Amino acid sequence: MSDLTHGDDVAAVNSLRSAVMRLSRRLKHQRVDESLSPTEMSVLGTLSLCGSATPGELARKEHVQPPSMTRIVALLEAKGLVRLEPHPEDRRQKVVTQTEQATAMLEESRRKRNAFLASLVDGLDEDEWAKLRAAAPVLEKLAHL
Repeated sequence: MSDLTHGDDVAAVNSLRSAVMRLSRRLKHQRVDESLSPTEMSVLGTLSLCGSATPGELARKEHVQPPSMTRIVALLEAKGLVRLEPHPEDRRQKVVTQTEQATAMLEESRRKRNAFLASLVDGLDEDEWAKLRAAAPVLEKLAHL
């Protein structure tokens, strides 16, 4: 593993950080529902990928404090995007489940963002596109470490 003492490694990490941040900002502007914060969208995305979860599990996955997640879940519930259900094994807890409205909104959001990325990819040559396809699983791994 690199200790980032080599100049090329430092430059690569700097370039990666800058590019990921810039691309992330551009993708955030492709939202379908402007009334949702990026954090709320992230929670809905996590529910979509991982299925129903307790607020505590969501807090861990989203790297926020449990009281913050409680507030986020309450906002999403008020917007009709999640529902709270009794935990099947622990009556003290609730399980957060996304609604059909959230599923449809996420599908539309993904479609819009995918179309945006596809339009950017159109500007790449075949070699650049091949490198990007090869890098996608590595970027996915980094996002989940």
